[in-house]
Amino acid sequence: MTAESGEAPASQSLLHALLRRAVVIRADEVRATIASFTFFFFVLSGYFVLRPIRDAVAAASGVQQLPWLFAGTLVATLAFNPLFSALVVRYPARKFVPISYQFFITNLLIFFVLMRFVSPGENSATDIWVGRVFFVWTSVLSFFCTSIFWCFMADVFRSEQAQRLFGFIGVGGTVGSIVGSSATAVFASRIGAVNLLLVSAALLQCGVITVIRFPAVSWRVTGSQTYSTDGTENEVIGGSVWAGVTSVLASPYLLGIALFLILYSLGSTFLYFEQSDIVGRFYASRAERTAILAQLELAAQVLTIVTQVFFTGRIIRWIGLAATLSFLPLLSVLGFGTLGVLPAFTTLAVFTVLRRASNFSLTNPAMEVLFTVVPREDKYKAKSFIETFVYRGGDQISAWTYAGLTAIGLGLAGIAFFAVPVSAIWLVLGLWLGKRQGTLAARERTRELAQEAPLPIPT
Repeated sequence: MTAESGEAPASQSLLHALLRRAVVIRADEVRATIASFTFFFFVLSGYFVLRPIRDAVAAASGVQQLPWLFAGTLVATLAFNPLFSALVVRYPARKFVPISYQFFITNLLIFFVLMRFVSPGENSATDIWVGRVFFVWTSVLSFFCTSIFWCFMADVFRSEQAQRLFGFIGVGGTVGSIVGSSATAVFASRIGAVNLLLVSAALLQCGVITVIRFPAVSWRVTGSQTYSTDGTENEVIGGSVWAGVTSVLASPYLLGIALFLILYSLGSTFLYFEQSDIVGRFYASRAERTAILAQLELAAQVLTIVTQVFFTGRIIRWIGLAATLSFLPLLSVLGFGTLGVLPAFTTLAVFTVLRRASNFSLTNPAMEVLFTVVPREDKYKAKSFIETFVYRGGDQISAWTYAGLTAIGLGLAGIAFFAVPVSAIWLVLGLWLGKRQGTLAARERTRELAQEAPLPIPT
């Protein structure tokens, strides 16, 4: 770690004053926070240009094909995990993070060529199969691009910083998702969905440039001493390619995070299947399906952004991490219960939007705070494994659970009632994880205070 020196420029001081209206932030955290905000904007705007296109493919394939598409995604995430871990073993973060994104950008350009020049036309056999492969690949991209971003964030920010700043950083992703969804909703019918793949590639490339130029992050052990993480992200992590799997199996804390994601996935998959079924039956063309799905996504993101800008960081600090993690499970208990009593489309739509907004604004930032107290190797390997393969495995379990429940004759109301006790278990687990994180954070802080500190940064 190296020390920084010098006073903050006037422009940074002005920006700090403006940011303090929305988030609790120190002057020496401004550059890294803005860089993180921008990085996440490009990552999610690039993905959300693609998401409505992916969901339109799902609606066109029919709800009965979704379990197989989810199975393909599970296999693909399992194959990509050791490849990513191999990069972590060999290269420092400032290299393997851009390499990972460049891999997805290259694949995106390949799909553009296939859809633009190889596929003979919409609904042809080639078009359907290219679309299904695109669904699987886009699903893998969504998990890895987001997970890699938050791996990097958990590496450079401390636990105390994460609780204050991750909510605001998440706003960058929310704004990006709104921009991406809006671009697809507006231009899908005008220029064609295929041409939007190039827009997505350009946005992801901007994210690569941002992480390459990412500034050092400073942090404080005591109220008067400030230290810099500059150089930490340039160190090779090393270790084993399979450490992500072994660490999860050996740690009750990481296993609890994995189970938390699986239970979240169960409820989300139930709602997603209903959405695909309804949209597939009521909207005939791919362009119509793409547009309506983009509009629904836009509504959820707009609801999210107000909470993220003004409340997320403060809510986590006010009510604590445990209560924040239990909010979405509690909402799910109430939402699924209401859906069981009133199994109407309006109920489903309102619950879906509220659930997505709560997840983006509260649960996601709180979940990322959990990883700030694990060893650095686990922040990349175990975290990536949990947020990709385990999460997608949860989708697969959820998909076949949904199929089994419908096979025995349960409708929307019955499945909703089934989800209520599952959500209650999820709530209890969230409380435990939040309390456990607090214990681990306190231990980490005690160790830091006991270690020999580097030279302080002048303030």
